[in-house]
Amino acid sequence: MTLVTTAELTAVLSRLAINGEVPALDERRLMRALSLAQDLYGQRMHHSGVRVLDHALVTLEALAPFHPDEESVIAVLLHHALDNGAITLTRLQEEFGPAVRALVSNVHLLSHVTLRARRSRIEDLRIMLLSVSDDVRTVLITLCDRAAILRMIDDIPEEERRTVCQDVLQLFAPVAARLGIYALKHELENHAFPVMYPLDGERIAEQIRQFDEEKGRFLPQAAEELRGFFRARDMDAEIEWRSKEIYSIFLKMQEKAITHIRDLFDLYALRVIVESEAECYQVLGLLHQLGRPVAHRFKDYIAFPKPNGYQSLHTTILQLPGTPSDAFVEVQIRTRNMHRESQYGIAAHWAYKEGVTTEAMHNAQLKKMLLSHESVAGTNTHPYADHIFVLTPKGEIVELPEGATPLDFAFTVHTDLGLAFSAARVNGSIVPLSYNLENGDVVEIQKQSPPRPSTRWMQMLKMASSRAKLKRYLAALDRPRLVDHGRQLLNEELRKHHLSPLDTALTILKVCDGEVLSMQQREDLLMKVGQGAEKPSSFFHRLEALHGVVVEEEQRKQRTGRLQRKDNAIVVEGSVPMPTRYAKCCAPEAEPRGKIGGVINRMGTVMVHRDKCKMYRQSSSERRIGVKWR
Repeated sequence: MTLVTTAELTAVLSRLAINGEVPALDERRLMRALSLAQDLYGQRMHHSGVRVLDHALVTLEALAPFHPDEESVIAVLLHHALDNGAITLTRLQEEFGPAVRALVSNVHLLSHVTLRARRSRIEDLRIMLLSVSDDVRTVLITLCDRAAILRMIDDIPEEERRTVCQDVLQLFAPVAARLGIYALKHELENHAFPVMYPLDGERIAEQIRQFDEEKGRFLPQAAEELRGFFRARDMDAEIEWRSKEIYSIFLKMQEKAITHIRDLFDLYALRVIVESEAECYQVLGLLHQLGRPVAHRFKDYIAFPKPNGYQSLHTTILQLPGTPSDAFVEVQIRTRNMHRESQYGIAAHWAYKEGVTTEAMHNAQLKKMLLSHESVAGTNTHPYADHIFVLTPKGEIVELPEGATPLDFAFTVHTDLGLAFSAARVNGSIVPLSYNLENGDVVEIQKQSPPRPSTRWMQMLKMASSRAKLKRYLAALDRPRLVDHGRQLLNEELRKHHLSPLDTALTILKVCDGEVLSMQQREDLLMKVGQGAEKPSSFFHRLEALHGVVVEEEQRKQRTGRLQRKDNAIVVEGSVPMPTRYAKCCAPEAEPRGKIGGVINRMGTVMVHRDKCKMYRQSSSERRIGVKWR
């Protein structure tokens, strides 16, 4: 393994420094991770146009404000380690433990979630980003990876640049917003928007420039006025100011169908940060005395937080000191804790390492976030509750049900791959057929030629579609025997109708359902009969060659049906199934019907008479049999 110098390690740690303070981490462990990264990456280039190791270091810079723990730092350094099968997850776990293994595996998976060739709705892909791991660090590192790419967006070819930015605006930035990580959300959007919408970006930027010239850059002065106002009242209030993010302006203009930024109420904003909730409401009252509040522009997100946990008081005010008289200024009022969570969202507690923070707490927060989304969306379960996502060696995502095996994976990728299955490597290690795949597994299938699928596989396959593919193949192997058996069954049916058996050309089957069949298609029909999937008699009405037989058969059934309807009206003594006929001499079936009796004639048919009929009374008592109306 490459030896890492102290200077190289110091350079890495400097990227994690906050206000000049370097976090206390196990330097020996970090040196091992950096050495391994150098060995694995070498001079390999990332698609953003820089070396893979340099990209990992820029990702580390993006993660630094969140005060990452040791496992996260190592995972960032090695989050491209699984590319091209450079290392196995087993070795990663041996070197750095299960936490690093899980982070690297899931970040590797999520880095492949894009809009390209997607079959799922965008919203489902966003939920997938959230649901693949219950560890917030996985999503956070993935978002920082995208931020690192965008920081070098100008070095990426134009076509690839647009694809990356489309993914960011439609997938990754909304996920950051859902988790309340607005610091990353704004960075992602600000880099991606000008690439995707250059003309809109220029138009809005020009409107902002003209508006600033007209109104003047008044926000710094207004912030200073407010500081003095609260200082005079012995209130410890921190004042910040900001202009609305350009992408947020774009979305708001589209939503409101407006064409100029002057129609926006929240183009400019001041933020007042205090210690307690009570002070928030006290500040609100003072501000409403200091300026003129705009009706219907007040929102209390402290009493009623947003689903992602965001809390603040929002109010819009005119005529604040230091602002033009006609300038709308949105003022956000929050505590320091609320401000921290508005920047870091669900990662806020982890980032600042509060004493009560535990991994279980982070997991509970992430699950709560997912549940809050589901309730807003009106669903009780999210679409990936029972699904996992694994990767092919080329990095393609394959969606499978929970409990799926490598054999299911092979049949899902392609039927031929499943049939040729010999063995499977998961994360670089050979696994048994019954192995249950997990999120983020990298699965490689080894093939054998010729294919030798086994009926034993039926017990290993968890997916009905996989079992159906295997069943069809095994049936095809037995095709000659099944075709011959089908021929025998159909010949038996033909003999019942006094028809000639099938010839070698299967001429009777030539035209079926009005379509001329090839020899293979005719054998397919016989195979279905041999399998028991079709009854021989079911073909008669479909085959043109047997059309006359079918017509004659239907006429016979109609005649039989009429006779049966007569017979069905009479019940013979003892419920003996005997043919019956009505005697013409007394017409017992005519109305009004009365009591009847039966006489068995020499043909064995029961002749039905009225019981007062002269012919019935003169008949031999030995031939009489009791009958009655049903």
